Amino acid sequence: MNRIVLLGAPVEEGSGRRGCLMGPDAYRTAGIVEDLESLGFEVEDRGNATPAPASDAASDIPHLKNLEAVAGWTRSLFGKAHGLATEDVFPIYLGGDHSLSLGTVAGHAVAAHDARRPLFVLWLDAHADFNTFATTESGNLHGTPLAYACGEPGFEAYLGQPLPATVDPANVCVLGLRSVDPRERELVRAAGVEAWDMRAIDEHGISALLTPFLERVGRENGLLHVSLDVDFIEPDIAPAVGTTVPGGATFREAHLVMEMLHDSRLVTSLDLVELNPFLDDRGRTARLMVDLTASLFGRKILDRPTRSY
Repeated sequence: MNRIVLLGAPVEEGSGRRGCLMGPDAYRTAGIVEDLESLGFEVEDRGNATPAPASDAASDIPHLKNLEAVAGWTRSLFGKAHGLATEDVFPIYLGGDHSLSLGTVAGHAVAAHDARRPLFVLWLDAHADFNTFATTESGNLHGTPLAYACGEPGFEAYLGQPLPATVDPANVCVLGLRSVDPRERELVRAAGVEAWDMRAIDEHGISALLTPFLERVGRENGLLHVSLDVDFIEPDIAPAVGTTVPGGATFREAHLVMEMLHDSRLVTSLDLVELNPFLDDRGRTARLMVDLTASLFGRKILDRPTRSY
């Protein structure tokens, strides 16, 4: 498809630091519209989503943070994502912390179910984000979206009703792991999520790990949602994130993933999350994330403009 829709999701209530609400405008300032248009795409920026009214979402777990506010964002983004998934467009969700994926992935999962196609999810992240309300140690809800989308127990009343469709955990690939909570690790293993840490990338190479997953998406006629967290990348080159973990993907590893995704022609939706411009160095991280997005949409090495950061 040749039409891209941008939707900002200035949510920061799911993280432990303020600043992610500035992320959507940082992507715009860094030139995401212009870069994608230069590649021949029609780009429509639909502005920023707003949260649904504060909900009565409740839990008996006292250390959960901002549950009602995040539930409002989830309901709003669920509806937006479900609607966009039914249009002939490629949606890019500009975050915002990773709790936005509580809504986006769930919305795309329901739309995929309605279309009778499996939804696959590629999670590019230092963290698995597979905590439930019961297992999260920090109480920050940006660590829960994959567990929610995969139908783990404990979220049943989160949207006011159970999710009508969920993601099969076997259709999830988490790439770039460097920090996983102990109980979360048990959940990931028990669910059957394909999870690769940086040691696996060091030993086997990122291409060898990603290729079989993409081949399976193609064989099964799947839809592929990609969720790219800033902390997937080495913090020395992408500092604008509140959850830095040393030892992340290099500049070339990150671009290779995007180039492989472009070549596969399988990706149907994208999250860009956890950009905190307050922590950035003259927009360096925002520009890198925009460059990676351009690689996903076909920019080649020889086409890439030289930039001064």
